[in-house]
Amino acid sequence: MFRALGNFLILLTLVGMLTPASVGLAIFYPFCHSICYKLSDYIVNICARRVFRILKVYKKFRLSFYKDNFDKLPDQFIVLSNHQSLLDIPIFMNFFPDRDVRFVAKDALGKAWIPMVAPMLKSHGHCFIPRRGGTSLVMQRIDSFCGRCLKNKWNPVIFPEGTRSKTGALGKFYSAGFRRIADGTKLPVVVCVIDDGYKINDIQHVMENMHKINYRVKILKVCPPPATKEEQMALLDQAHSLMEEQLANWRSGSEA
Repeated sequence: MFRALGNFLILLTLVGMLTPASVGLAIFYPFCHSICYKLSDYIVNICARRVFRILKVYKKFRLSFYKDNFDKLPDQFIVLSNHQSLLDIPIFMNFFPDRDVRFVAKDALGKAWIPMVAPMLKSHGHCFIPRRGGTSLVMQRIDSFCGRCLKNKWNPVIFPEGTRSKTGALGKFYSAGFRRIADGTKLPVVVCVIDDGYKINDIQHVMENMHKINYRVKILKVCPPPATKEEQMALLDQAHSLMEEQLANWRSGSEA
């Protein structure tokens, strides 16, 4: 009973913290992009960090950011990572606090009926991939996204699995989206890996499992821009192997 009451109070606190910005986004999104952009920045840079602090104190939620290769980061780059939870997006935004990262996501996240999330992602210029509409429309969206990234010095983030892993197991990598971004931006590639997000990949398990989480993020390798299809495919294969190896190390108890 006390745990349920505590969870309710924490949720109430988090909702109260996010509601003003969420309401502001809903009001201003139809006609004032600049205000929505500022509200989105506030959510990402201020609210998200406060949320993580509250969860750390009251739910023992842990974040482990491995900064080993930060000194090797180029001015602009593509992030290639596995995908486990909707929290991956704010986690990466906080992992790269001094870099503007933008995500390739399913268009379901951009639906107007999702409070706060949809207008925030739209106003920030993220890329929404439609489930229907064919390959041509998908590539048009990605090409437009590449142009925005180059113009605004954003760093595109892509999850080549295409969907969240519900078990934490690393899935098959799909190459089309990554190859299009690599061709469209000619940027270096930063291979990252995350873990433990799959334990809270739905609302039901967020509060139940939060105290068990050590949400880890690590840069595994910084790669030069892949110039050909063969280099792009080889990079994807290498990234998959590096992620599998790191996940196995973490899950065996190694912090390396």
